Amino acid sequence: MNFVVYIVFRLFVLLFAITPFPIIYIFSSFLSFIIGRIFEYRHSVIYENLTNAFPNKTEKEKKKIITKVYLNISDLIVESIKSFTMSEKQIKKHEVVLNPEFLDSYFKNNQGVIGVSGHYANWEWAALTSSFYIKHCPVGFYKPLSNKYIDKYLKNNRSRFGMHLCSIYVTALSFENYKDKNAFFAMVGDQSPSNVTKAYWMNFLNQETACLHGPEKYAKKYNLPIVFVDIQRVKRGFYSVELSKIVDEPLKAPDSEITKIYMQKLEKVIINKPEDWLWSHRRWKIKP
Repeated sequence: MNFVVYIVFRLFVLLFAITPFPIIYIFSSFLSFIIGRIFEYRHSVIYENLTNAFPNKTEKEKKKIITKVYLNISDLIVESIKSFTMSEKQIKKHEVVLNPEFLDSYFKNNQGVIGVSGHYANWEWAALTSSFYIKHCPVGFYKPLSNKYIDKYLKNNRSRFGMHLCSIYVTALSFENYKDKNAFFAMVGDQSPSNVTKAYWMNFLNQETACLHGPEKYAKKYNLPIVFVDIQRVKRGFYSVELSKIVDEPLKAPDSEITKIYMQKLEKVIINKPEDWLWSHRRWKIKP
């Protein structure tokens, strides 16, 4: 059965490969209507998260944001499928790193770097385009799929431009393997932690929030500078990436300070344009 699903998946990839972007976004608009209005995918989760994060927003404002949230989700789906067959030229056209030179001083000093983003805008295209803009060896982390055929295809495809993909289940081993290879470790740090006993707690979007300690943990263990990866949708189908410092000397930072700075930067981005964050995630399922 897994192989049958894989064949169907590859047919979808082929179909998207020959479909122009304008048609893909027409389909995405239709898909957002289906998942948002017909199936109301995780509507209660999205609504509750928005209400708790923005208690002063009116029902009309929240409804408008939710409509855009579903459009963001559908765009992510179609863009992810399209990316399997996008050329280097297409990827560089649709997602641009504005200041890749920001990392040059670290590279010259033979320093690896941790780059932390959130589930915001199109973080997958950002991972793909990093291979073209940065001098470091790009290392990304992903959650293996249960379908071994699709998982193998995804890993090989996502690595085709030079990204080194590692399973999230061997994160510690991956840092150890790449610690001397001048690597750029791309991490997404805004999901709910699986081990709450190791989480840092702080106020994020108006709520006490359990935060992942992983990026800070590895920054301190390997003395790696850590930067914030700000991904913005410029217009539909086009994104920009801008890098900024979180800390240069992690060993001098007090416990939880790195995580606090990261979460504050991400919070500012989300408040400025909330519709591009993945509100369907059960971010606050863990309570203090």
